[in-house]
Amino acid sequence: MHFAFLQELVALFMISIVVILICAKFKIPSIVALLLAGIICGPSALKLVSEAEAVNIMAEVGVALLLFTIGMELSLKELARIKRPLLIGGFGQMSFTVLIITALFSLAITWQEAVAFGCLVTLSSTAIVLSLFQQKAQSDSPQGRICLAILIFQDLIIVPMMLLFPLLSGKLELSLQEGLITLGKNSLVILGIVLFGKFILPKLMFAVVKTRSRELMLMTTLGFCFLVALITASIGLSLSLGAFIAGLLLSESEYSISVMENVLPFKEVFTSIFFVSVGMLLNLEFFVSHILIVLFVAAVIIAVKLVSLVPVVKLTGYSMRTAIIAAFSMAQIGEFSFVLAGHALELHLMNEDGYQAFLAASIITMILTPYFINSGPLFAKVLLTRYFKKYENEQEDALPEKHNNLADHIIIIGFGIGGKNLAKVAKESGIPYIISELNPDTVKRYKNTEPIYHGDASYPLVLEHLGVEKARVLAIMVSDPVGSRAIISNAKKLNPRLYVVVRTRFLSEITGLKQLGANDVVPEEFETSIEVFAKVLNHYLIPMQQIQEYIQQIREDVYSGVRSSVLGSSLQSIKDSLPNLQFASIKIETGSRLAGTKLGDGILRGQYKVNVAGIHRGTEDITELTPQTEFCAEDIVYLFGTQEALIHVQEIFCTPKTDPGQA
Repeated sequence: MHFAFLQELVALFMISIVVILICAKFKIPSIVALLLAGIICGPSALKLVSEAEAVNIMAEVGVALLLFTIGMELSLKELARIKRPLLIGGFGQMSFTVLIITALFSLAITWQEAVAFGCLVTLSSTAIVLSLFQQKAQSDSPQGRICLAILIFQDLIIVPMMLLFPLLSGKLELSLQEGLITLGKNSLVILGIVLFGKFILPKLMFAVVKTRSRELMLMTTLGFCFLVALITASIGLSLSLGAFIAGLLLSESEYSISVMENVLPFKEVFTSIFFVSVGMLLNLEFFVSHILIVLFVAAVIIAVKLVSLVPVVKLTGYSMRTAIIAAFSMAQIGEFSFVLAGHALELHLMNEDGYQAFLAASIITMILTPYFINSGPLFAKVLLTRYFKKYENEQEDALPEKHNNLADHIIIIGFGIGGKNLAKVAKESGIPYIISELNPDTVKRYKNTEPIYHGDASYPLVLEHLGVEKARVLAIMVSDPVGSRAIISNAKKLNPRLYVVVRTRFLSEITGLKQLGANDVVPEEFETSIEVFAKVLNHYLIPMQQIQEYIQQIREDVYSGVRSSVLGSSLQSIKDSLPNLQFASIKIETGSRLAGTKLGDGILRGQYKVNVAGIHRGTEDITELTPQTEFCAEDIVYLFGTQEALIHVQEIFCTPKTDPGQA
């Protein structure tokens, strides 16, 4: 068997791991580390990789998967919102860059070569810019949106550029009729893909999700992504643009987060290979011998990028601050420029030295990109203070509204009987909530009436989509011990303040779930036995008060052991020295004995042994309590005391029942 490429791939991974670990010690971004690893593995250094073409194919797959996930995070509606920056910003940036480069270099080279070089410079790196924005959670920022729009336009303009180069070299004559036919064919293909995504894809995804097979979901997702990518590549567009379109179509599906959780690991691996493949292009010998020329070319590229991008972004309606940050973010050469540069070399629009100088300068601009993006706000502040003072007090661009802007809400995992009841009570109480469910039939049935999404909440990505960082309560309503542990662990990492209530089957599972961070665990085994126990005693006409006392005693006996094992002996001794206090909120009904009394009368504290923490009346909360504070009907009173006391005190809040004999 032939293992040569596998051996080279393993060596590439091992060196990349070592380089990333070393760079991490010096806080050097991982993208820079991967570029350096590529230089080390490349033909001008250790020459570890001979199958460069195979690596390049894997790199293209990485870029395609990156654009696929970007498309998944958007939607067709959101893409329509950025059509102005896409058309004006993209076309303006391209035109301005080509004009500047042509004007600068026409004195030293022919105007045809200058135009070709301008086309190379105008493209920026989709993979690097969007990867960094994703890592820094800035994809939805103003600079993230304008950069995405311009990068999409650049992907679209690649085909005309490929046709332009032979025209510039005089080796191709293209008629207007041929151009229109090509445009028509491409438009029909894209329309066919969109129609497939709108009418057939949802039914296909429903059938796939219904099987609950992760393998089938992954195969379907990647198969659709690469199929669309190959179709677009076959008509002259890029693989990455096709993958982006596939992501956009899948983003409209209620199963989008399930798709994302399956694809992300593959995207990370293949995108890393892309950065390594770029580093492998650098010729170290040429770089060292022509370092001044390379640095000069890199400086010219960055300067031209900044000069062309800032006014164009400002023209699209963004603030000067956003324009400066976006310009620095895109001040590098794009990955497809290397393909165009090879094309230009074949057509004699660039000589060998010019090609090597361009490659070396391009890699330098890529290496500087993480620092430019990190320092973008600082550069903007300095430039606004010194050179653009009239924009210094300009209002900053607002962040776009996110798909999920919930806060202080309940996350309900599982939409069975328990989940439905909790959602119903939350809706009636005005408490915001969101639901995660794995059954596709349930999601399809309730998607138009409930905020329900398909996804496995044991994945951090799904929890983030559900807004776990801003949630108040997580209610796990499924009896899956393994899944519950993963959900609790990941949720607590993302939001340590989250209150977690989890349902489980057996008492033996309580301790482990509490150690992971669950605040309350409700075991079905125990609670069912309590319900049966209460009904049996009630049938024998045992007084309800006595039944409640029995239940309270059983609960204390069972849960005390759990609390002891979770808290530890030292903490348990402290807890045992304090009352077993709990909090509750109770509404004062009209006609109750409490309505009209005052806090100073001492009814609640003296007779029922509970304390008042506050009162909610109408739309205000009363927290500054005095002995003269009066209780009114419809007030919601916040109390704390023992569980027994809180059960007993409810009688004074209720309207007295009418004796049938007095009616």
